Amino acid sequence: INLNSITMSDQGYIPKDLAFDEAAREKLISGISKISKAVKSTLGPRGKTVIIESPDHTQGLTVTKDGVTVARSIMLSDPIENLAVRMLKQASEKTANVAGDGTTTAIVLTEAIINAGVKWIKPDHSTLEIVQLLRQFTDITIENIDKAAVDVTDEMLQDIASISANNDDDIGKIIADAYKQVGRDGIVTVERSQSDKTYSVVTNGIRIDRGYTSPMFINDQRKDECILENVKILVCDTEINNILQIESVLKPIINAGEKLLIIGTCSGNVINTLAANVQRNGLKFCNVLPPSFGYKTHELMQDIAFATGAKYFSEKTGDDLSIITMDDLGEADKIIVGKDSTVIVKGGDVREETTKRVAELREQQERTTIKHEKDFINERIASLVGGIGCIYVGATSDIEQKEKFDRVDDSVCAVRSALQEGIVAGGGLLLYDFARHFGCACEDDYAERIEEDQVAEMIMREALKSPLRQILLNAGMDEKEIMKEIYTPEMIGDDDNAPEDIVNTRGYNVVHKEYGDMFEMGVVDPAKVTKNALLNAVSVATTILTTNAIITHARA
Repeated sequence: INLNSITMSDQGYIPKDLAFDEAAREKLISGISKISKAVKSTLGPRGKTVIIESPDHTQGLTVTKDGVTVARSIMLSDPIENLAVRMLKQASEKTANVAGDGTTTAIVLTEAIINAGVKWIKPDHSTLEIVQLLRQFTDITIENIDKAAVDVTDEMLQDIASISANNDDDIGKIIADAYKQVGRDGIVTVERSQSDKTYSVVTNGIRIDRGYTSPMFINDQRKDECILENVKILVCDTEINNILQIESVLKPIINAGEKLLIIGTCSGNVINTLAANVQRNGLKFCNVLPPSFGYKTHELMQDIAFATGAKYFSEKTGDDLSIITMDDLGEADKIIVGKDSTVIVKGGDVREETTKRVAELREQQERTTIKHEKDFINERIASLVGGIGCIYVGATSDIEQKEKFDRVDDSVCAVRSALQEGIVAGGGLLLYDFARHFGCACEDDYAERIEEDQVAEMIMREALKSPLRQILLNAGMDEKEIMKEIYTPEMIGDDDNAPEDIVNTRGYNVVHKEYGDMFEMGVVDPAKVTKNALLNAVSVATTILTTNAIITHARA
């Protein structure tokens, strides 16, 4: 073996490039500026759309105003700049995962913190101390957002939905109506429509993604559905191989002329026996398979049992179907079983066991950080105590549908966040208003020695002002002129000396070009979205500000 011919890569080594100090940070900041410039142009009601070329999108391109979609599409050739892009993507995606919206705001805040940090932090400052102060100021701001939050009323839902859907009142009304029908514990999802119409479908009950196991169960030929009222429900994950396994409940049901839905796996012989009795003897039976796959099946079956008052017979708990009695069956007011889905409509008050189950699910959701897991738990809660709505997004072209779908999805998530933690004055006004809590405005040529606490206050001040400034910039408005009209001395004093215990709600509506109370004009944001955008922005920005060395794979 010629040892001289063995390369570093043969030995498992990958050569690295190193960058330090100002050169490293300049590259990071350059990457931040590039992604931010692309994303922040979409902020606000007069923000612009972005065209993205990608093989992952319909017909190789997409047109969108969704910040997180724009951010995800950006990858830069310079490895250090691309590291900054990846970090900023994390901030936007985490905001989207937790709050469902606010991705663009998170990116705008991140860039503002970094730019202000570069401007004010000098070599003789303790960067770590400034970062600690920034995090303390963030906690204070979060507390103030919670204090300023207002509970959502039904009348506010359309305003919240419309704003997040880029001021589309038609979409806002569809989403608001869906949420009003499903209730505050309900869930609204978004799907693509097969037509050019956008509409909502609401189900007040449990929806299972499984249909009938035999078309012979159909009793409504026009809709190809099995519809039964006042139905007994058997819930099990044990395969029913022989009709005699459930004889103890079948006989009483047949004798009393009652109806039965079996949610469980049945052998072909059992399905044929049940279907034959439906066709020949007019009995009212139906069978559907357990929903979903894997661990989700077990949890959803437990939820169905809780909601209907049934006992869940499971192999995991060693239950034996041979001992089943009529008391072990659940009940539903109505079932609608189609080819691919089943709806179980339940009535009456929510059972105490179900209420406890929902409380457990909410605790579980708080501990979960993965978006699809949160969505799954939301659907389970909705199935137990609320309704399920679906917004079907239609358009005349694939490109239009993708852009519209992103707006509707953001809007649905924004309404959900607003219902959870309330709303605040929108358009970036609340954060702008909180900026007066931190320091004073200083000129670029400020000559005196500035202490760390003053630096942190000025960074925070600049950051909190950035979303409103960007919204006005995208709308072609002059910030100084707008602020002069909002912060009148007669109302709360000037911008720098206003009393800290007063939260201003007077702002400017860039769509209708008018001043007024933001709540009365319907310009509001979910508190949860605002808080998470700030938290994630500070997290990423402070990491970049404290970075002094960067190691990347060497490129040829």
